[in-house]
Amino acid sequence: MTFNFITLDAATQAQGQAGGAGMMNLLMIVAIIAVFYFFMIRPQQKKQKEIRKFREGIQEGDRVVTAGGIYGKVRKIKNNTFSIEIAPNVCITVDKGSVYPSAVDAQSDAEADKK
Repeated sequence: MTFNFITLDAATQAQGQAGGAGMMNLLMIVAIIAVFYFFMIRPQQKKQKEIRKFREGIQEGDRVVTAGGIYGKVRKIKNNTFSIEIAPNVCITVDKGSVYPSAVDAQSDAEADKK
């Protein structure tokens, strides 16, 4: 009975090389996940946090824009809704989740910060 140790050694080397390739694949997947996190997920979370902070800080008289594109001025604040005046003596009630800062106010605030 004769054993062929050379083929067994070659098989072990092939498995070692395949293991190295598997490790590289794993590192590539981790790198892709990190890129997605830092370039897509994290900025979106920051933006959502800013919008939430804005909605909590809204006071009566602030100018806002609804998700539907309606510009108006906040007249009443309730638990989950805002009453917004869109024309003289014309008010609508909208959900707090559909209100964003007015682009005009945001631009004027940015200019004030620069000065």
